[in-house]
Amino acid sequence: MVKLEKGELEAEIVNEGAYLVDLRKDGEEVLLHGNLERKTRGGMALLIPFANRVKGGSYIFEGKVYDLPRNSEGNAIHGFAKDLRWDVEASSRDKVKFKVKIHNQGYPSALSCRVTYEIGCNSLQVEMEIFNEGNSNAPLTVGAHPYFVANKWKIEPSKMEMLESVNKIPTGRTITVDVNSMNSLDDCFLFEGKVVLITDKHRITLSSKDMKFLQIYTGIPNSIAIEPMSGAPDAYHNGIGLKVLKVGENARYSFSLLLEKAYEQRESS
Repeated sequence: MVKLEKGELEAEIVNEGAYLVDLRKDGEEVLLHGNLERKTRGGMALLIPFANRVKGGSYIFEGKVYDLPRNSEGNAIHGFAKDLRWDVEASSRDKVKFKVKIHNQGYPSALSCRVTYEIGCNSLQVEMEIFNEGNSNAPLTVGAHPYFVANKWKIEPSKMEMLESVNKIPTGRTITVDVNSMNSLDDCFLFEGKVVLITDKHRITLSSKDMKFLQIYTGIPNSIAIEPMSGAPDAYHNGIGLKVLKVGENARYSFSLLLEKAYEQRESS
């Protein structure tokens, strides 16, 4: 396990999955504590080389059929990276870089992956770098799956463009919704570069220039997952946000969290 700290912020990352298992500000949990047995039920898992679902657990890429492990829904979900052991490439008190290679019979090529976590006094920066070192082109979406502690929450902006879905698979249409009026969410939204989550304890600004989708999930009590992704669910079929990483090509994705006190705490102080 690697521990990072700077100012009021502390983070813990384990080698298995380069998984952010704990993030605290002033000693208070920002993320629901991670679960190594079910990494997408707490902490922040990394989703590489596909984020969210692949319908039916199989896909065709450049004329060849590939089969993936299926979950209880009959779909593949959340990639391979979260279950691999990553090696530390470099580390300091407030920054760490992990690396791993992905090679799986359900995937066309071999990938070399790196992730860098860097904390500031009130911020977390995450950068993912994926290099196609194999002999074939490869489909790619990436994501992260942070669960924020929240007994109550609201999101700004409230009006967002949601990808209409059937059985959690996008239809290709979008609809405008008021996300704060929805009691239960497991849906994908278009991401305009910045969204603010306000909980009873924290005001969390999530920003990214190159991850254009957000999955929002409220299925775990007292928390909300807001997941930045480079592509939509089932991108291996629908192509929404899919990148074809050519042989020898490199791709980078990054996002940041700015952590502040919630409005009511700031106003009363």
